[in-house]
Amino acid sequence: MTDDADSRSRPYDRSRSRRDYLDVGSGADDRGRSRSGAPDAGGRRDTDRSERSAPDDRQPRSDGYRDIEYDDPAEDRRRRTSSGDDRSEYDGSDRHERNGERGRDRKPKRRDDTPEQGSNKRDAGEDQDANKRKKRRPLVIGIAALVVLLMIGGGLYFWLSTRGKATTDDAYTDGNIVTVAPQVAGQVVALDVTDNQFVRKGDPLFRIDPRQYVYRQEQAQGQLDANKAQVANQKLGVEIARKNFPAALQLAQANLASARANLALQQANYDRQKSLPKLATTQQDVDTTASNYQQAKAQVEQAEARVVQAMPVQQNIGQSEQQVDQLQGQAEQAKGQLDQAILNVEWSVVRAPQDGWVTKRNVNVGDYLTAGQQVMSLVTTDAWITANYKETELDGMRPGQQVTITVDAYPDLDLHGHVDSIQRGSGSKFSAFPAENATGNFIKIVQRVPVKIVIDSGLRKDEPLPLGISVEPTVLLK
Repeated sequence: MTDDADSRSRPYDRSRSRRDYLDVGSGADDRGRSRSGAPDAGGRRDTDRSERSAPDDRQPRSDGYRDIEYDDPAEDRRRRTSSGDDRSEYDGSDRHERNGERGRDRKPKRRDDTPEQGSNKRDAGEDQDANKRKKRRPLVIGIAALVVLLMIGGGLYFWLSTRGKATTDDAYTDGNIVTVAPQVAGQVVALDVTDNQFVRKGDPLFRIDPRQYVYRQEQAQGQLDANKAQVANQKLGVEIARKNFPAALQLAQANLASARANLALQQANYDRQKSLPKLATTQQDVDTTASNYQQAKAQVEQAEARVVQAMPVQQNIGQSEQQVDQLQGQAEQAKGQLDQAILNVEWSVVRAPQDGWVTKRNVNVGDYLTAGQQVMSLVTTDAWITANYKETELDGMRPGQQVTITVDAYPDLDLHGHVDSIQRGSGSKFSAFPAENATGNFIKIVQRVPVKIVIDSGLRKDEPLPLGISVEPTVLLK
């Protein structure tokens, strides 16, 4: 207890090497045998107890373990450096002195634990590791060379496979989409198709209540019949006018001749009465003859006016004919209204304008529709590819060049086509808000130009090709 107390009270000397401390197990066994009086491994008895129990500079570690002593100074320095313990620096001379002082307390080392033998073992291990590394070196070099060759071969294959070709993944299927809308307003009374159904041109799609349009058709038919009757009546009037107006002129001319003859008679009577002496006639006879003369003159003037009135015979006949034309125009207008009514009745049944598939249907029985209201769409059988190539990929691209097409939705589908045309303008030029490069800072962006590719072969009837799905066309530039 005194020795332990003295050793704990003595300050820790950092210059001492941790090699001064014995292993926990070996140190405990030595002390036990020494205290019991039994000889230790070196043949020493308890006579060295006082010498071994003398206080020294050794201090126990705070972690409850004693530092282990290594025979090789280099190994000891390496162990201390790797463990981060910097409590003492290695001093070879000091180690030998301390080993000389407590050499009697230590167990004898085995023959194979000598520094020379440990060093030989380490050298042998290092040689063995070096031999292993030398053996593995050809394998590593071979693997690295194989990887380099594979990379070179892959790059060469990629260059050869893409030379003279223009490929883009910014491409999709395109086609004609026909919007279906009723041309008359009304309530839907029947629906003849369903979603995604294929229809032929002229097939009924849905029906609108036609009763109001049938009524208007009958009304227009009645108006047309009345106008036709008026036209026929006026035509008869023209035939009568062609006879009446010449006869009226002749009658007026005859009346004029009769009036002039009567005027001549009345003038002769007036002159005769005026020439008689007063005793041979009376004043009453003179006045009567004068009045008859004036009346005859008036009748002549009236007859002349009637002749003038009856003279435009052709004009009067033409006027009658113009009335016929006017009535015929009214009849044609009535006929147009009838035709419109008939069309409205026909339009009450909405039919497919082209062959195609019914899509985006949003009409049901009972809905009230207005004229021009979009209710469904038809995707026609015409299909092509719209590929948006970069402007740097258009060099050498011409209409008519062959194209191979792969479809993401159908990897096994092999389509072939040709370049139909190249749009005269980039996609951004036709956008809703084109770029204004003349204002602000300018950043050059590679533009894309739509290219229309027509599909020539490879389509299958059992695999529909929806519009807008992604494809990858490859144009053979040469």
